[in-house]
Amino acid sequence: MSVTITVTHALKKFGDATIIPDLNVKIKEGEFFTLLGPSGCGKTTLLRMIAGFNSIEGGDFFFNDRRINDLDPAKRNIGMVFQNYAIFPHLTVRKNVEFGLKNKHFPKEQIGPQADKFLKLMQIDQLADRMPDRLSGGQQQRVALARALCIQPDVLLMDEPLSNLDAKLRVEMRTVIKQIQHSVGITTVYVTHDQEEAMAVSDRVAVMNAGVIQHIGTPKNIYQRPANIFVSTFIGRSNVHNGLLLMRDGVPHLKLENYLAPIPHVLPEYRKEQKITISIRPEEFLMDRQPGKGLKAIVDDCVFLGLNTHYFMHLSDGTQVESIQESTIDSVIAPGTEISLTINTEKVNLFTEDGSRNILEGVCNDCEG
Repeated sequence: MSVTITVTHALKKFGDATIIPDLNVKIKEGEFFTLLGPSGCGKTTLLRMIAGFNSIEGGDFFFNDRRINDLDPAKRNIGMVFQNYAIFPHLTVRKNVEFGLKNKHFPKEQIGPQADKFLKLMQIDQLADRMPDRLSGGQQQRVALARALCIQPDVLLMDEPLSNLDAKLRVEMRTVIKQIQHSVGITTVYVTHDQEEAMAVSDRVAVMNAGVIQHIGTPKNIYQRPANIFVSTFIGRSNVHNGLLLMRDGVPHLKLENYLAPIPHVLPEYRKEQKITISIRPEEFLMDRQPGKGLKAIVDDCVFLGLNTHYFMHLSDGTQVESIQESTIDSVIAPGTEISLTINTEKVNLFTEDGSRNILEGVCNDCEG
């Protein structure tokens, strides 16, 4: 049975250091929920508080209506998958998967069939009699996942489970994990610092910094309308510039150097002339080989990556910018070439001068949808 996880006013301290000052989050039943953020932001600490491995200095943790603050970890009915797999080197694959069932005193006659079910689900049934030292990293992670799911936990907790795998295997395994989670329908809390991984597997993502959740939303919403400049720069790449918001005939316009463009979807309370911070993702800078149509830029370097070509340029004030363009049959634009840059104003994001809030419509932070 999956559960809803509710955390209210969580407080975590290590000595005099406050790691999580006051955190609130609700994770829906059956949801794939990811805690994403830089190293040291508190995401693993929060995961371990849910698991019962870390003490809770304040606040309340609930599985459905059951408060679990003082509940022994073994009684929380959680499955845990660690970064280093943590499978037993002296046991075969089958015995590793059966271990949790025996530990929970599962009926003896049901242990074999239950293990078989999850060995097949993880596509490792043909490896059942192998020892762990004869498995690849991906196979070991499948064993760890089968062992965690086999006990039919209410909650699956995963702490950086793919970080020890090579790039190609990480992509393969994140697909496996997403498919398995959706087929089993278990409430899953996943920790990673890899933005692409989080976007690929999650129903919703909580972006954390310094123990504080900055934005909770779907991957699409967080990428397209980040709540603040930290989220904008942490999720994907972004060119950040100081600019102005100007009003022309009642319509808001963004001004960056000599470039002026209408931005009609500014929130009503911000429709006034002010200094702003502009976040432009590389794909939102549109390049034109004819100078004079927008921001003047000089190409410094380019990197051809097949589908796309990445251009690195500088503006007239020396500011470095990056643009991603779909590769064409024509030759790439050579370093030293002067070009014009315009901005895709439907996608660009504008923030208050201090970067603390997105001033555009469409930001969905911890809301439904």
